Amino acid sequence: MNFVFPQNYNFKSKLFGFIDYSTIFLNIFWDLFIFIFVNFFNNLNIKIFLFFVFCFPLFLFSISGFNGENIVYVFSYIFKFMFKQKLLLFRK
Repeated sequence: MNFVFPQNYNFKSKLFGFIDYSTIFLNIFWDLFIFIFVNFFNNLNIKIFLFFVFCFPLFLFSISGFNGENIVYVFSYIFKFMFKQKLLLFRK
């Protein structure tokens, strides 16, 4: 059985079919950063609470996504907008 893909179809390899590899690397980097930061506290309950508070929302956004958009691209769009806000007015 042969499948024909259109020429404008972008095939993206994903882990388990729904998470891009760049998103996984971003999540791992962020989780390691938070893990190192959290280890300065002595209480185990505080460590677990802070780790989940800072890591779980990014993980949820990376799984659900923004209409299938890669979360790395979404963050790049947000940072570009933050530093280069322009209001364009056109007269007709």
